[in-house]
Formats: sequence, structure tokens, C-alpha cells
Amino acid sequence: MHIIAIYRLVSQAMKSELGAAFTFELATAGRKMRKLFDRYVRERGLTLPRARALLLLAQERSWNQTELADALEIEHPSVVRLLDGLERQGLITRSAVAGDRRAKQIELTIAAQAQVRDLEELTERLRTTLLQGIDAASLAVALSTLQRVVANAEQAAAMRREEEANVGHG
Repeated sequence: MHIIAIYRLVSQAMKSELGAAFTFELATAGRKMRKLFDRYVRERGLTLPRARALLLLAQERSWNQTELADALEIEHPSVVRLLDGLERQGLITRSAVAGDRRAKQIELTIAAQAQVRDLEELTERLRTTLLQGIDAASLAVALSTLQRVVANAEQAAAMRREEEANVGHG
């Protein structure tokens, strides 16, 4: 076998092993971060999905239930239950949207705004802890890599949806 062919095979095998290790660690990191965040928010009387919803709702934009379900990557009935719980806790109000009686505009209450500030401080403390010992250059490379992974995942999901739609019509 030619030396270049051997080099390519070894290089491909190393890349495959590195890719497997990266995706495994990426999934592990995501689970561990969610578990850690969940532990802290439960101490504040929230669940992870409720805390995530509050942080999203605090952004400088208006949200309806469909947009929130999409952002949280949950089904519409699940977001309705989630919002019902937040409403019972006095953290949100929902009001009708002019021109669409089915759509609901979601607003944070004053009590929720105080809780969001606490969640934002908690998030910053956790971020500082998790990124301890990682320099800016390494973070920039990791961010770029993760953005590419996300884009690839979104593209693969779109292709899969298209394939499923074509099978249903074929």
C-alpha cells in the first residue's frame, strides 16, 4: 500500500475516533449542565423548563405560546401546561392578541422579574464555574465548532423532514 493511502486511512480513523469522543463529551456536557442548573433552580421553587421559559420571556421581545414552544423545543400542549404552572405561581399573565382570538401574548409579572434577575445571576455564576480555566481563544474555537454542529443538525433535521414529506406523498 502506498504511504499516502496509509496516511489517509490513519487520518480518517483518528478523525472518526475524535469525532466520536467529541460528540460523546458534547452530550455529556449538556446533560451535566442541565442537571446542575436544574438542581439550583429547584432550590428556588422552579423546574428547569419553567426557569428556561422565564429566561426566554425576559428577553426584549414579545412572545406568544407557539413561539415559546418552538424556542423551548417542546410541543404546544406541553407549553400550555408549562404556562399554566407559571400562571398559578403568579409569574406570568396571558392576554388575547388583537386579531387572533386563539393566540395568547405572555407577559412576566413583577414577581417574575425579580426571579429572572436571580436566575440571570445564577446563570452567570454557573457559567463562570463551568468555563473556569478556559482561555478566550479556546472558547472562540469551541463556539465556532458548536455553531457548525448546530447548523449541521438543523440542516440534517430539515432534510429528514423533507424526506418524510416525500415518502408521505410518494
